[in-house]
Amino acid sequence: MSHLTGTRVSTFNESFLNENEHDSNAVLMELDKGLRSAKQGIQCEAIVRFPRLFEKYPFPILINSSFIKLAEFFVSGSNLLRFWVLRVCQQSENHLDKILNIDNFVRRIFMVMHSNDPVARALLLRTLGAVSRVIPEKQQVHHAIRRALDSHDTVEVEAAIYASSCFAAQSSSFAISMCAKISDMIESLQVPVPMKLLLIPVLRHMHHNANTAALVSKLCLDLLPKYPAQSFVVAIIDTLTQLSARTLVGVPSQLDVLLNFMQDLRTPVRIQVLRSFNELAGKQSVHAWPKPAIGELIVKFDACTNAQEQFLFLSILLKLSECPLTCQQLLREHRAALLRVCLECISKLDDYTTATQAMAVLSALAAFGLKRRDSQINVDDILHMVNLHMEGLLLCTARRAECTRDLRRVLAYGIRITQANAEFGSDFIEMVTNTLGDNVQYPPANSELICEALVGLCEHFQLRKYAFATSEGLNVPEAMDTDEPAPPKVNPMLSRLPLILCKLNKLIDMETAGEQQLRTVEILSALVLQSTMGCYLPQKVVNCFEKCLGRLNCWTLYRIARTASRYGHHYVAAHIYTKISQMVISDHMHYFLVALSQISQAECVLNYGLEYNHMRDNYAPKEAPQPLIPLMRRLEAASNLYQQALASMRACSSPQHPCTFQLEFLKIRAQYLQTLHLAVTVKNAQVIVPPPAIAGSLAQNSRDYLQKFGHVTNQLRKLVKAVKACEETYARLYRSSFDADNVTLEFLEVSEFQCAFFAHIIESICYATPPEPPVFLTTGNHPETRYFAASCQRMEQMQKNLPQEMPKTISNRHLEVIIAQIEIITKTPLCLPRYFFQILQSTQIKLSVSPQPRSSTEPVNVQSGSNLVIKVEGVLQHFSKQQKHFRRVDTVQLSLTSQLITPPPRSTTADMKPPTSDTVTLNQIVKPQRDFLSGSFLLPISSGGHFQVTLETFVIDEHGITWCTGPKSSMMVRVLEDPTKPATTAPSTSQAVGQARRF
Repeated sequence: MSHLTGTRVSTFNESFLNENEHDSNAVLMELDKGLRSAKQGIQCEAIVRFPRLFEKYPFPILINSSFIKLAEFFVSGSNLLRFWVLRVCQQSENHLDKILNIDNFVRRIFMVMHSNDPVARALLLRTLGAVSRVIPEKQQVHHAIRRALDSHDTVEVEAAIYASSCFAAQSSSFAISMCAKISDMIESLQVPVPMKLLLIPVLRHMHHNANTAALVSKLCLDLLPKYPAQSFVVAIIDTLTQLSARTLVGVPSQLDVLLNFMQDLRTPVRIQVLRSFNELAGKQSVHAWPKPAIGELIVKFDACTNAQEQFLFLSILLKLSECPLTCQQLLREHRAALLRVCLECISKLDDYTTATQAMAVLSALAAFGLKRRDSQINVDDILHMVNLHMEGLLLCTARRAECTRDLRRVLAYGIRITQANAEFGSDFIEMVTNTLGDNVQYPPANSELICEALVGLCEHFQLRKYAFATSEGLNVPEAMDTDEPAPPKVNPMLSRLPLILCKLNKLIDMETAGEQQLRTVEILSALVLQSTMGCYLPQKVVNCFEKCLGRLNCWTLYRIARTASRYGHHYVAAHIYTKISQMVISDHMHYFLVALSQISQAECVLNYGLEYNHMRDNYAPKEAPQPLIPLMRRLEAASNLYQQALASMRACSSPQHPCTFQLEFLKIRAQYLQTLHLAVTVKNAQVIVPPPAIAGSLAQNSRDYLQKFGHVTNQLRKLVKAVKACEETYARLYRSSFDADNVTLEFLEVSEFQCAFFAHIIESICYATPPEPPVFLTTGNHPETRYFAASCQRMEQMQKNLPQEMPKTISNRHLEVIIAQIEIITKTPLCLPRYFFQILQSTQIKLSVSPQPRSSTEPVNVQSGSNLVIKVEGVLQHFSKQQKHFRRVDTVQLSLTSQLITPPPRSTTADMKPPTSDTVTLNQIVKPQRDFLSGSFLLPISSGGHFQVTLETFVIDEHGITWCTGPKSSMMVRVLEDPTKPATTAPSTSQAVGQARRF
């Protein structure tokens, strides 16, 4: 029936789509079956599958055999098949260096050069250009390209030009040898004009040698008056710019050429000149600009006749403003001219893109001047212009859906100035919130951008204030419920909280809310939770979140609760988690939400001294309730809840989602709370367990005079070991979290310091000479980590309350300081790190270790007296949900450990030499090439017995930090006995008794 409906059924395609169920060899066999098909369409389909195969299984053996197979089809197939092989080479550039026998591959496909078909020869030249990175110095290929440039077929000449460009970028010898040939072709009258336009861009790669670069520059400058056509001028200017940017020597002369062509009457030429200025204003070449060039460039602004040219001109100024050297020159020598140019562009409100670019230039100059704090640089006039036009530009771009990109830039540069000037930030917050509170219906995307900007502003001011870190407790600032300006040390966002809550309630009450409106609700909720971090939520905020439960979907509610957990508002988080855990249909998600609810309930007990079920009846809108449960019972209840959360988290984990970080984090938190419970027990036991009567004698005999205080001394020292065990566990979790975001790593770092400092406080009490206190390496670069670090700083201040007595004693006052430290730890709300909920990047290493046993239960057999060669191949697989990775893999450390498990039987004539160590450890550091790594070990193994060989992988990032990421592989090795040696027998009982008597 398929021929009647016109549908082609491909069994090869169906089998290939199920490649997840097969290994690389099975998939390669399926592709080989498609290549040997009699239908050309199936052959083409098989060829185009190879790049996907290389990405999934980038092993050299597979890639080498695949390219050799493709080379055979390139020689014997049609031009259509050759075209798709060319596409495979172009798409698999990262894997070309894994071709083990590249000479064999080139030799096979080069046979097509002797074909009479010019199209086939053109496809060969383009294929050679695609693989030029791995064959840059192939003289045979160089000669073929040079000969093809003299061909009479246009298709072949164009392919030769493409190959020339590819090889000139890779080979300095080819570029130098081809310089004269290409220049002769450009100046020849027999070469058509379109061909010359293709030849000119090849000259940009002639930068390997200074003399060659100078010769090419002179040639291009000579061509400008000879070929004044617009297309030639644009191509030559672009080539000269690329060449100057790479050599840096010709930047001043190229700037003079560009300044001369700014007066050209042709718009495409002026646009190309401005783009060339943009290229030369980059970070790599801006330092080569002479001082007079900037002033001459600003004077040429009047030559820009349309909006596109003005935008490009402002882009040049923006790049110059990003460099400290040129920005300082702009502010000192050309400030008046810059203000005139920017004011002229901002005044044209019909073109918001150009006006936004002018505002970006002013913002960059103002931010640099404010941060520099140089007496010779005054940016008050620039800041005044920004204040004067920022609000109008903000309103105009926010009302238009097509100006979303311009609005984003206005908000981003407003935040940039805020980071340099807090006074401007307060005004900017008021400006943005007023825009949000207008009755004008903004496009959903613009409303979302405004809310995101408010979150960024709130984060900046949260980093500045320390009001929540004082010893006054967690009270609501007075500015939260009034319209009066916020105190200097308080986030000014709190005074705008009523307006934000009003906007949030309007969005919640909408009957039909789209996806972007729901996203805006999430951002505004995050803004409210972030601005009140460290404060006790007022009742109207809690009521707002309770209203969400009946109007929003489960996914939006989960994201709000996740934000509440990240900013320490555990009552709201527990309330939402408990509700939505009853609505999901997946068991894994149900147990995950139950675990989160139990975590939040445990933190409610620790922070407020109330159980979650009783908090609603005792919830006061103005101030936090006083702890109603004693400290020991709070720690017991929280520990029990964390154990329940640990069980729920184990229930939600699966092989696909093992929840490794979450389980380790909960284990450490439960262990830490149990350690704090032990500290409270020590305090209580001091009263009921006085020192024994012989304590003085014991202290004198042990020369440890602190033993005279009896039971409390040993318990405190036991407590020090428990706290240090928590510190080491946090350190191990840090080293294994390679893919964690920076906030999570800062959180683990502060947690490790808190354990270390708490252990130091106890050591200073129970040891006569305590070690030096730990060094606090970070104060937090994010609001939640800065909040956590502030509690550690309060612990440092409280350490000064320890009694300083000589001789040293352990009194009730010392233990009261420990209890006060525990109160600080428990009353500081735990801000769950982001990595607990989201994995923004993933890095995995897949290893292939040889030799491999026939089955997992059998060992690898090795002859006695020989060494075992172990070869390791691995593939790096990494992805990121954002544009920039947090950290990248620089090198990989392979650690091989061999340990004797079952020793061989001892002979009756065993000598008395001391036994040698049966454990061997070998390390090797390899650098991945195109996400592929390989290493080999020569493992010496003693004769006889069974060995456990373990291979462990460590990742070293670009900063030289080693991360314990895994994976870990192990196998059993059995050493076969040498048949030429006599068999060893175990000694009999009488022989053993005789030997024992002799000894």
